[in-house]
Amino acid sequence: MILEIHPDHPQPRNIARIADCLKNGGIIAYPTDTTYGIGCSILCKKSIERIYQIKMRERNKPFSFICSSLSEVSHYARVSNSAFKLLKRYLPGPYTFVLEATREVPDLLLTRQKTVGIRIPDNRICIDLVTALGNPIITTSANLSGEDPVGDPWVISDTFGNQIDFVIDGGLLTTDVSSVVSLIGDLPEVLRAGLGDVSWCS
Repeated sequence: MILEIHPDHPQPRNIARIADCLKNGGIIAYPTDTTYGIGCSILCKKSIERIYQIKMRERNKPFSFICSSLSEVSHYARVSNSAFKLLKRYLPGPYTFVLEATREVPDLLLTRQKTVGIRIPDNRICIDLVTALGNPIITTSANLSGEDPVGDPWVISDTFGNQIDFVIDGGLLTTDVSSVVSLIGDLPEVLRAGLGDVSWCS
């Protein structure tokens, strides 16, 4: 089902409806500050497994997830003083930051190195949704693995059909992806150059 939500002034009733869907194990497609993503609550193991199947994604590639605030990030990741300064400067924004995970992160979302990718998109729908849900949601581009990202919610609906409970229509978006920056080492390391400027990492 496609549900239109205003990108600048999300309707609280619609946000609550989607949050209830996620609490009950639902899977959604939603807009970010880059392209559309597919997600579910990080607390729903069966839903995470379903997203792997829907995207035909390899199981050795953990998903990142979206937090609503820096305080929520610190609940799921160990954030040094230097890392916190960078997060505060560049988030919300089109970045995925790789950090050392805490014990609160579900095993399905951990890399072998016990790290995790975390986003805070500059998108009101995302922030309102995660806030209403009360915990983070999975973020992965709304496409089959190996194919280009999709910025049109109607194309996403046609592609995945009833495998997704809701497709949030937040307008047409780019097909760009976030920049991925690791903050594990002494210096930031660019793992993927995307929409976010990474010149500050050099």
